[in-house]
Formats: sequence, structure tokens, C-alpha cells
Amino acid sequence: MSKLSPAIQVRNLSFYYGGVKKAIEGVSVDIYENQVTAIIGPSGCGKSTFIKTLNRISELEGKVKTEGTIEFYGQNIYERRINLNRLRRQIGMVFQKPNLFPMSIYENVAYGVKIAGRRTKEELDEIVESAIKSAALWDEVKDKLHTSALGISGGQQQRLCIARALAVKPKVLLMDEPCSALDPIATKKVEDLIRHLKTDVTIAIVTHNMQQATRVSDFTAFFSTDESRIGQLVEFGATEQIFGSPIDQRTKDYVSGKFG
Repeated sequence: MSKLSPAIQVRNLSFYYGGVKKAIEGVSVDIYENQVTAIIGPSGCGKSTFIKTLNRISELEGKVKTEGTIEFYGQNIYERRINLNRLRRQIGMVFQKPNLFPMSIYENVAYGVKIAGRRTKEELDEIVESAIKSAALWDEVKDKLHTSALGISGGQQQRLCIARALAVKPKVLLMDEPCSALDPIATKKVEDLIRHLKTDVTIAIVTHNMQQATRVSDFTAFFSTDESRIGQLVEFGATEQIFGSPIDQRTKDYVSGKFG
């Protein structure tokens, strides 16, 4: 394998809600370009909080405090001059439950593109079609682009959320348990999509599903919490190493099902 380059470099990251409640402590990790990184660990260990710090969407949840640095292609995203709207277009996010707007399939995908700048109708049509195709959804919705996005199935809605994120050409896609509300067939479609997308976009995915982590990811970060430390990164490595020969006993216990 050729030497991997990090899209995101996290160094000594600690995060506090309300400025006082610590959720993450001293995390340092690289998210490698055009790879899928799974974030695993028991409930309450800071997985979702961590992934939300990577594009500063965590700041929308009220007063927070962040220590350490997160560099996105060499630029510290916590610098004062950072344009957050541009950052969040470059580092997109797909949530646990589909969060579509009450508008048409077409308008959902076009929404972020319109905000980013003026486009002709022809350009928008092309972008929307390309994004929906990239989300492996085109054949299912091409004849109902101007009907409500809320009328399609849950699995289709989640792939439409992915299409909406892809429409603005992000470099990184963050996914917070994107399959937790989906049935096995819809889950497989999203997993197939994740494997396909990594040729064009870097992906970090939070998942509670150990089998899913082994199926879709190249690297795995295991977070945990014990009495002395909150939200710590216990171990990071190639997925086959984390699940096959973990170094830390806590990782071994978790991936083998002894706790969590």
C-alpha cells in the first residue's frame, strides 16, 4: 500500500459541553484520505461528539469548549478566520435519522448548491442528477424528483441525505450511525455505497455494529470511558488489526463482546 495522507489530523483534542462537562479527553488521531474510518465504542464514550467536532457542528448544540487542534488539509479549523459554512460544505455530515427538508427530492439535493452560489437551471439539473446517481438512488427516484422527499422509504431517505451532502462536492463525509434506523436490505445498500464512495471522498463513520465496521472500514478507532478518564481514544489501527489482534485489553474485550 502506498503511503497514506491524512485529510484530517486531530491532536490532543478535549471537548466540554457547557464549558465544564468533559465529553472527550486528549484525543489524537489521523483520518486518512480516501479511506473509511470506523469510530466504535460503548454508549456514552464520546463517539458522536468526536465526529461532530470534525466540522464544528457540535457548536450548534449550545455553549461548548474545545482544546487542542483539528487540521483539515493542514489548516486548523478552530482558527478565528475559518468560514464555517464553507467548512461544513467541505466536511459534510449524514445523521442517524434522515433529516430531509419538507420539499421535493430535487429541491433537497439542490438546496446546498443554491446557497453556495448562483447556478443555471441546466447546471442544477446536472448536479442533482450526478449526486443522486452517486448515492445509488437515481433509478429509484428519477421519475418522482418533484414529489415530496418525505414520501420515499427510510432507506431511500438516508441515501437522499447522502446525495444532498455529495451535491456540494465535499472532501470528507461524516456519518453518525447512518444505518441504525434501517432494515438489513437498506443497510446493505448504504454499506455498498460507502465502499464505492471512498474513491472520491474520505469517510468517517460512527457505528455500534461491529460487523458493519469490519465490512466497510479500512481503519478503526476505539473509544471508551473508565472511572478515571472520559471519552478517550483507547486504540487506533487498521480494521483487521483492531478486530484480529488488538493491543489493548479493553479493545479486545469490546470487540469480542465482553462489554459494551
